[in-house]
Amino acid sequence: MRKKILFICTHNSARSQMAEGYMNARYGDRYEAFSGGTEVTRVHPMAIAVMQEIGIDISGNRSKLIDEFFKKGTGTVVTVCDSAQKACPFFPGAPVVIHRSFPDPSVFRGTDEEVRAGFRHVRDEIFRWIDGMFGTVQV
Repeated sequence: MRKKILFICTHNSARSQMAEGYMNARYGDRYEAFSGGTEVTRVHPMAIAVMQEIGIDISGNRSKLIDEFFKKGTGTVVTVCDSAQKACPFFPGAPVVIHRSFPDPSVFRGTDEEVRAGFRHVRDEIFRWIDGMFGTVQV
């Protein structure tokens, strides 16, 4: 049986969406990943683009409030930004809550290529952390 994991960031637009997409693509045999936010916006187009570059399609994802997951039996919750961790220091019913903050790529400014490079950097940072945290041991 796959363990459920919920990634949370403030707007559920980039970091948590990329984490959900990667976790399901790479470790979907062991985990069923979801993402939510303390506020709802949209999935950032650049997050979709940098995930498509590596063959992971998150274009069908939508931004969701964490309220949707309160009664769904989430086993592990991971907050991927400091403001989400402050707003949600514990999660009802989740036996494991992990905090690992990553930079918010949606605030990056510059040329299109500079912003894309920033999103790639955050994406790769998230992936390395997931591989190290969940790649060998089931949490």
